[in-house]
Amino acid sequence: MHNRRDHLAQTLLDAARGVIGDDLPRLRGFVRAQLDALAQQALYIAAGIADGSIDGPMQRHFLDALEEMTRSFVNTLVGLGEIVAERLWNALVGALWDAMASIAAVRLPAHR
Repeated sequence: MHNRRDHLAQTLLDAARGVIGDDLPRLRGFVRAQLDALAQQALYIAAGIADGSIDGPMQRHFLDALEEMTRSFVNTLVGLGEIVAERLWNALVGALWDAMASIAAVRLPAHR
């Protein structure tokens, strides 16, 4: 039984690595690009405020836009995280169902 548990634990680890290994590099690239864009936008706004080309009402507009840009990034990142979590759940449950079906020598109903 111990050997089966070790084998199943390794199967689960491999399934998790498969999902995470595919998705994390993509997420890193997206995060990096978005953070670079936020940083550049902040520098443009700061430079405009410093040289006077962005004054009171325009300053509020640009600051609000930067806040919204940041909020959109975070909301998108949360959504992507949920997708990765769902993919990970499916991979792990699939591996568990496959292992149990193999051990029990039966076909199990599909996981939900």
